Amino acid sequence: MQDSIASAAAELKIAPGMAVDDFISVMGHKIVDFAIDILIAMAVFYTGRFIISRLYKFVNHLLEKRNADRSLSTFLLSLVRITLYFLLIVVVIGILGIETSSFIALFASAGVAIGMALSGTLQNFAGGVLILLLKPYKVGDFIEAQGFTGTVKEIQIFSTILTTGDNKSIIIPNGPLSTGSINNYSREERRRVDWTVNLSYGNDLATAEKAIMDMLKANPLVINDGTSPEPMVRLASLGASSIDFTVRAWVLSANYWDVFFGMNARFYEELPKHGLSFPFPQLDVHISQNN
Repeated sequence: MQDSIASAAAELKIAPGMAVDDFISVMGHKIVDFAIDILIAMAVFYTGRFIISRLYKFVNHLLEKRNADRSLSTFLLSLVRITLYFLLIVVVIGILGIETSSFIALFASAGVAIGMALSGTLQNFAGGVLILLLKPYKVGDFIEAQGFTGTVKEIQIFSTILTTGDNKSIIIPNGPLSTGSINNYSREERRRVDWTVNLSYGNDLATAEKAIMDMLKANPLVINDGTSPEPMVRLASLGASSIDFTVRAWVLSANYWDVFFGMNARFYEELPKHGLSFPFPQLDVHISQNN
């Protein structure tokens, strides 16, 4: 107890045997100095908060002016605000006489401990940041990744939510997404549609090619204005029971499935009208009779 009193007296620069008036005077100076430090710290805090608010609005205006993605803007603004407030708190603590190096060391140690405990979560967080920055896909894109295919419904900090064709929600961690392969079917404005049309042996090749090409050119959703490769019909292979045509056409990505399914129906309905027939699997059986 006596050691504690002596230590406190030493910190207050109180000599043993100091008179009461001198003690009160020293304490008064200490209180006044501390009060001044508090006032300065408060002034710095409110001034810093005002500056942070201005910087926040400036960065927000800059991002809006550059038409930055909204999810990226929200993340960056939050990061800017947290970082600036952390620096402001460190400055205020220093003004109050608290050793900032110890505070920063404590914060860093806590960060390392939390990071080790949440390494997987931090990996997903880092993956989310990379996705927001690099934009391999955006909300509304139709993608294939990690063995799943669907439309991107939401990009969160730790995960991405896909909606499948049968209306299932698939939640995929951002960590594997940021390091794995992603097939984005919506990234490009145009896509190529491929078909394989099988016709019977004996059909006229020129008639088949012309009939298929005419159907492609008659479809208003097929791009045929010279800005993309022209539609193509070629005999690709001679199968066991059929002659196989490769058919290709370019369309807007949004029209891909309408053209794919629509042309399948037209091939089935229109080709027989041109005297063309579809094959059926055939197997010739030869019977040998022995005496």
